[in-house]
Amino acid sequence: MYLDHYGFSAKPFSKTPDPRFLYEARGHAEALARMQYAVEEREIMVLTGEIGSGKTTLTRALIDRLGESATVVLIVNPHLTPTQLLRAIAAGLKTEHPARSRHDLRSQINAALYECDRAGRPAVAIIDEAQLLPGREAFEELRLLTNFQYDHANLLSIVLVGQPELGRRLAHPGLAALSQRIGMRYHLGPLPAEEVERYIDYRLRVAGWDPGARGPFWDEDALAALVELSRGIPRIINALASTALLVGYGREARRIDRSIVLEAADELAIRRKPVENRESVNG
Repeated sequence: MYLDHYGFSAKPFSKTPDPRFLYEARGHAEALARMQYAVEEREIMVLTGEIGSGKTTLTRALIDRLGESATVVLIVNPHLTPTQLLRAIAAGLKTEHPARSRHDLRSQINAALYECDRAGRPAVAIIDEAQLLPGREAFEELRLLTNFQYDHANLLSIVLVGQPELGRRLAHPGLAALSQRIGMRYHLGPLPAEEVERYIDYRLRVAGWDPGARGPFWDEDALAALVELSRGIPRIINALASTALLVGYGREARRIDRSIVLEAADELAIRRKPVENRESVNG
């Protein structure tokens, strides 16, 4: 809609978790490096972060980086019974006819894990929104899968990704056996102000904007408003910036100013901080 108007080759603030647009801020780069290390060491890792902090995009970037070096099982809707969870993992490991009983499913998964390892593509199970796993039994099944191992290494690495509730659930005494096997934990926080500006600039460049030839896309006040209103949450940044582009397109603007960002915030019902009254009162 607005690509030609602004001269973009792609939408710079799309909602889809496209790894091309992953800006590796310090926290995101650290999280991704730890995820890779957990896979290499065949550990269990827990990645938590607030809604919209970029966790799903990081999982897609991890899969991209692993390429053909690993067999990846990605579960994006983990609201599953323990049996359904095992069947999903078995299917992800290319088991032709996943069994119906948990015992048989574990045997199939064990055999598949050995095959992956022999083929030089060890397996990793990435479970997004893992805080939605129902009950303790599902977590217990994941723990049991980590029993599949050689003397020197596990056959399966597990990356649990979720909102902060995931950390609280894993702290339950009933999950102590699983919690003790977690080799790495990382919490993804919001972007600091300076990183928000770099994040926005990076995505514009990937989408085809050349500031050297065409100058800045946002004025300073517009950027300041984006930083303040987004609170450093990538999903809010994307929604606010994307809506600002539509507002700017409607105004036939070539650059985005503060009034456009504020109108976009109003459309999205993003609350602004109240302006302090600095006028002195005589009396």
